[in-house]
Amino acid sequence: MTSPFSLRGKTALVTGANTGIGQAIAVSLAKAGAHVIAAGRSSCAETVEMTKGEEIHLDFADPMAARDVFSGRPIDILVNNAGIIRRADSTDFTEADWDDVIDVNLKAVFFTCQSFAKAAFVRSASAKIVNIASLLSFQGGIRVPSYTASKHGVAGITKLLANEWAAKGINVNAIAPGYIETNNTEALRADAGRSAEILSRIPAGRWGRAEDIGDAAVFLASSAANYIHGTILNVDGGWLAR
Repeated sequence: MTSPFSLRGKTALVTGANTGIGQAIAVSLAKAGAHVIAAGRSSCAETVEMTKGEEIHLDFADPMAARDVFSGRPIDILVNNAGIIRRADSTDFTEADWDDVIDVNLKAVFFTCQSFAKAAFVRSASAKIVNIASLLSFQGGIRVPSYTASKHGVAGITKLLANEWAAKGINVNAIAPGYIETNNTEALRADAGRSAEILSRIPAGRWGRAEDIGDAAVFLASSAANYIHGTILNVDGGWLAR
């Protein structure tokens, strides 16, 4: 009997797969049986070695970077993980920092989903999209205005596309990671006071691991999630429930 969580025979494209959460998602998908295409603006060689997959270069500083990716071969699963962040007080935030983050985190997500869906519709194929949202899809944060706006936008676009595409065979969902042990949070975790403050609010009592996000992506990409559309799945140790 085939497991509903098996991805055997599926091909998945994961953006921002060179390290951290993106790499963990790629590895989890590969463990579930998918052939993984790791996409990034820097080398994904380590991820390719871990997944026995392949890589392509995509730099979403050009939001249309993936416009031709899906026409040449069937891809069943798209994970939009690539993202950037810029920090400054809102009174000092520049237009360039606003535009750069919105282009990568939101505009590129929409147009990559669009290209993916067009190719799936041509093949009359069912498919899965998993976008990576954030706790800041629900909260405001501080000193990250464009990041917060972009991640609120990712949640909204996920729901909109689910409304349009659910009946056409494409599941569109998102994951909102909590505080995860990655290179991006190393300084935060090294600050004993700040780390203790964060842990005191997480009901699970620990920082998340990148594979926690990877395994959630497997679920949303699998047939076990066939009737799930437009969901933002919080993988946060209970942070938002607090």
